[in-house]
Amino acid sequence: MTVTAVRKDPQRLTLTVEAEFDASVERIWQLWADPRKLERWWGPPTYPATFTKHDLTPGSRIEYHMTGPAGDQPHGYWDVLEVEPPRRIVLRGGCANEDGTPNTDMPISTIRVDIQEVAQGRTRMSIESVFPSIEAMEQVLAMGTEEGQSQAVSQIDAILAEETVQR
Repeated sequence: MTVTAVRKDPQRLTLTVEAEFDASVERIWQLWADPRKLERWWGPPTYPATFTKHDLTPGSRIEYHMTGPAGDQPHGYWDVLEVEPPRRIVLRGGCANEDGTPNTDMPISTIRVDIQEVAQGRTRMSIESVFPSIEAMEQVLAMGTEEGQSQAVSQIDAILAEETVQR
């Protein structure tokens, strides 16, 4: 399993998922930069994602929805705040209505993605979600976000293995 740590820190209002991969920093970066690759792993296996808008430049918005086993389609969005290819992305986002507008009944969080080489050909990716309050953190965790993110990230090894075979 690629996930090496999942940490909830109520004092810092964070949920962090860390994973390591036998791949270069650039290959892990492409999992975020290429929407077709991103939709192959963002979302747990039972809720695959479809990215309908993807522009990874500061000031832009990324929009997606996931499709559940019963056909339900929860929507989400990220506003892109910072991008430092191939090492760092900072997003702010949350749940969206069907038309893409933010769902104001759900909290907004900041997501910090850090991609670092830890050894030759081995890369660590950290996804840290920062919540505005303990209530917001608890609301999002109650939706299964911790397990869902772990399941989502665990799909990356299969994508990387396919790419290695194709080379």
